[in-house]
Amino acid sequence: MHNSKRSLLELAREDLATARKRDPAARSNVEVALLYPGVHALWAHRAAHKLWHKGHRFAARALSQAARNFTGIEIHPAAVIGERFFIDHGMGVVIGETAVIGDDVTLYHGVTLGGTSWNKGKRHPTLADGVVVGAGAQILGPITIGEGAKVGSNAVVVKDVPEGATAVGNPARIIDSAQAQKREEKAGQMGFSAYALGDKQDDPLAKAIHGLLDHAVETDRRIACLLQKLEVMGVPLEDELATADKFDPQYLNKIVD
Repeated sequence: MHNSKRSLLELAREDLATARKRDPAARSNVEVALLYPGVHALWAHRAAHKLWHKGHRFAARALSQAARNFTGIEIHPAAVIGERFFIDHGMGVVIGETAVIGDDVTLYHGVTLGGTSWNKGKRHPTLADGVVVGAGAQILGPITIGEGAKVGSNAVVVKDVPEGATAVGNPARIIDSAQAQKREEKAGQMGFSAYALGDKQDDPLAKAIHGLLDHAVETDRRIACLLQKLEVMGVPLEDELATADKFDPQYLNKIVD
């Protein structure tokens, strides 16, 4: 998972493809290669990580410091990072020395994978495969964020998060209600579930978004019931369904890009 034997060129090509897949604003490989600080920080980290394990500790730290000054992203050269890792926006991200990051992980700007102890040894988080961490989240201590879990924006996480769960708030709590799960699924369809917002936050914008998502979920349910009843009554629906408006989740990104 973490000790890939693939060439740096092959990994770099995959990094470009990953950025284009996860950021709808990315238009070309050239744009990503030249203008994406998250990609630059990852490439610098790979070189610094090799230097670190070859015993060139000062050179590794110097390279990581230069990358920090250039990108605004601080990654300790000893940190272990898997494949298809993506940092979106990037500014203010900090990844500590003993952090371990799996494959297919996404971090947004302002994320900290930090420690809570001055003791040597494991003191930073482990993120399993497929984890998504929203902007400004703080994940602290030698805890584990389970595979496929999500951490909401500005959450402060100091305890393990189970596989597939969503953690939000300060201190972080796990979203486990049926309504919250439906809301998260609808948000995913609309293109912004990575910023997972908790239902107990005081932010009026977050509350407004939750209200819209709940309304969308209920509207979808009612439309599905109506369609079922119409089909039972023998009403032909093929033409209507064929010409129905299709929501484009990328449209939200296009209009704010």
